[in-house]
Amino acid sequence: MTAKPFLVGLVGIGVGPSLTPALHMAEGKAHGLDYLYRTVDLREIGVTPDQVGEVLRWARALGFDALNVTHPCKQLVIPHLDVVDDAAAALGAVNTVVFESSRTVGYNTDAPGFATGFAEGLPGAATDDVVLLGAGGAGTAVGHALLDLGTDHLTVVDVDVDRAATLAGELSARHPEARVDASAFDKLDVLLAHGDGVVHCTPTGMADHPGLPFDEALLHPGLWVADIVYRPLDTALLTAARRVGCRTLDGGHMAVHQATTAFELITGIAPDAARMSRHFRGLVS
Repeated sequence: MTAKPFLVGLVGIGVGPSLTPALHMAEGKAHGLDYLYRTVDLREIGVTPDQVGEVLRWARALGFDALNVTHPCKQLVIPHLDVVDDAAAALGAVNTVVFESSRTVGYNTDAPGFATGFAEGLPGAATDDVVLLGAGGAGTAVGHALLDLGTDHLTVVDVDVDRAATLAGELSARHPEARVDASAFDKLDVLLAHGDGVVHCTPTGMADHPGLPFDEALLHPGLWVADIVYRPLDTALLTAARRVGCRTLDGGHMAVHQATTAFELITGIAPDAARMSRHFRGLVS
């Protein structure tokens, strides 16, 4: 083992079942690191999300090297940081906090995680016209990633059309070279009929939210389908998409690659992404 141990935490609500600690610690062990990763469930310790600044101070005082931050603290943590990476600032959300010697730095690994996973799992897929389903935090990260990947026309669809319009405006301002629109669910039949692909960024399909986000009759072989849900990896949407001949991308790709980026930010060591992917899929199964 190296002389320097690493102490890392995951802060949020409902983080107990997370696979992130096991994934990080297994990769740390593979590199000969003394790497301890623990969950910090705010509800269990009686701390409210708006006290996340205090959690940061406690973590630094207790010798933590870094924290991953999840729902509902990704936005709340920003005012308590000394530095926010440009990409995280553009997203308005931080999911990785690194404690340096004299400052606390925030990053977001969700967008690069999706972009890397997309290139890995759907190589050569057309991205001229893409539908983004869900305008929440995950949708925001994926929207930026798609536009960075070269999407010419992105349509944001959400049950809350105003929220979709807000995100479309933010994405358009950041990526003026692209066309970004907002739309409602009842327009999906037209959007998917003419689109290259769709990325699903809502909780539908998770173990606690089973089902399909839209009618599977809208799927066709010319459409690729990506899902960010990873528990289960084979969501109802992806199963239906494969049944009609669509190329698909499961949520494990984004989950693994956001973790590989975070691991490198924390340790300064480039992880073995293929090994982390194998371990992650073993944990999920």
